[in-house]
Amino acid sequence: MSGIIPKSKTKGTDICGQGKYFYIFRSDLSCYMRTSDLNSDSDISIFSLHPACQDGDHYLGGWDGCFYIIKGNNYCRFCRYLTTDSEAEVYSLHPNCQGGDHYFSAYDKFYIIFQEKGIYRITSDMNTDSDAEEHDLHPDCRNGLYYWGMGFIDSLIFYGMIAAKELKRFGRMNRIYFLKPASEWGVQFCSITDLSDNERPKVYSVHPDVLNFLPGGLSVTKGPAFGIWENIKTISNDSNTPVTWQKKITKKVGWNKEKMTQITHNWDIAASGSIETGALAKLITNLQFSISGEYGGSHVRTENESWNEMNEEEEQLSFVLKPNESVYLWQYRMGLGEEPVLFCRDLKITSDPNPPTEVPLPLAQS
Repeated sequence: MSGIIPKSKTKGTDICGQGKYFYIFRSDLSCYMRTSDLNSDSDISIFSLHPACQDGDHYLGGWDGCFYIIKGNNYCRFCRYLTTDSEAEVYSLHPNCQGGDHYFSAYDKFYIIFQEKGIYRITSDMNTDSDAEEHDLHPDCRNGLYYWGMGFIDSLIFYGMIAAKELKRFGRMNRIYFLKPASEWGVQFCSITDLSDNERPKVYSVHPDVLNFLPGGLSVTKGPAFGIWENIKTISNDSNTPVTWQKKITKKVGWNKEKMTQITHNWDIAASGSIETGALAKLITNLQFSISGEYGGSHVRTENESWNEMNEEEEQLSFVLKPNESVYLWQYRMGLGEEPVLFCRDLKITSDPNPPTEVPLPLAQS
């Protein structure tokens, strides 16, 4: 199977909107993506996420130009940037605003979705719960993997985050959004004005360059992860006497950097960032292997394998073959879709022409 991992199953990951930009936060990558259009491959930038801003339960972009990060029953307000923790202010969540499944801001308000209850709460202040309202969540809006919104357009102009002449271009951003589970149409996100109305949403496809940054996204753009034993050599003794076989065999070891760094080609990684392009692609690939099969992973740990750029290595082998005996040399390979990505170091020698059945890698933590 393949698909995007829901927000509820990946801590420190979220999507929010602020000004004219969408933001995708990945605490497990220690960075975030900023783009002006989830439907396009242009204007995509990657920035480091300050340690103090990582592992949030929820991330919101406010109409005041600030970001809000919720951890437990408190939230922190960061002005402008999340590459630093300067000018941060901490507040407690009002009891009525605690325990939500999704938080976002839109129309100068904060929205809190309680998915299982099928309701959402609107308030102008999460600390005091002032001007609070509660509404039923329309059935068509209940299955979102992520929810986010944009601040009121007048406020964006006031705070200098969008020019009045850009209103027509960014008018569609003054709405509420949610990411849908993958379907036969791919991964899409919906745009609506109200979560409770029987409104026909506008639907957009998420661009592959954006999907690659989302947890589980590689399973959609590249294909589900797989692990197989590949027969790299068969040695046979067709004589009636024992034979000593002693030779060097050549095997590939490492990861296919050239292939996998393609996922970052349209990303502008900030020079001030703490991670370079190849390392980021490597980490995303490694994490994809570790997730469950439900979201296109293999649920195995691969960090102890060689993640150097793929090259060929020689290994000396020596053994005695019995008369009319054959042995088979196997190497374990991990891949995505139909493409081998990681060539593991260890070999396995068997007398069975069928590949081994065991997985030689440790299981990932649940």
